[in-house]
Amino acid sequence: MSGLFYFRADRDSSFVSLIQFRVNIKNKVMTNKIYPCLWFDGQAQAAAKFYCTIFKNSKITADNQMVVTFELDGKMFMGLNGGPNFKFNEAVSFVVDCETQEEIDHYWNSLTADGGQESNCGWLKDKFGIFWQIVPTVLPKLLSDPTKAQKVMEVYMGMKKFDIKALENA
Repeated sequence: MSGLFYFRADRDSSFVSLIQFRVNIKNKVMTNKIYPCLWFDGQAQAAAKFYCTIFKNSKITADNQMVVTFELDGKMFMGLNGGPNFKFNEAVSFVVDCETQEEIDHYWNSLTADGGQESNCGWLKDKFGIFWQIVPTVLPKLLSDPTKAQKVMEVYMGMKKFDIKALENA
């Protein structure tokens, strides 16, 4: 299946000039009707490769100099080399639910590697500027227990990377 994409740009800006191109998705039917398009400043391919090394069941499905499409754990993403005009911020983040501390450690350590930044309450920014929330799946259950919720909240508010055992012991 091929996708047809259009990009409009002002002649004097750093946007991409008016371009029409086809992305060959290698006869794969796109089952995700909605998926994010991430605007990078020339780093879309590097980001896609980086993320595909971190998440299981991940692969690059199409690539050219302008656009790369990839799947992370079966979820479709698009990376666009759109130029320096727009930056990522905390208004959009990707949540990764983790069953175990080992999963939390894996995603946290991998996504903060090589220049990523830790933040509070399970949030981080990776080396490409994308914001992630690495969250234990047990957290909603702990927060719904009226006898523990306040203490759990106090404990996790002091954390950067979540520690499941500390949350459960709160």
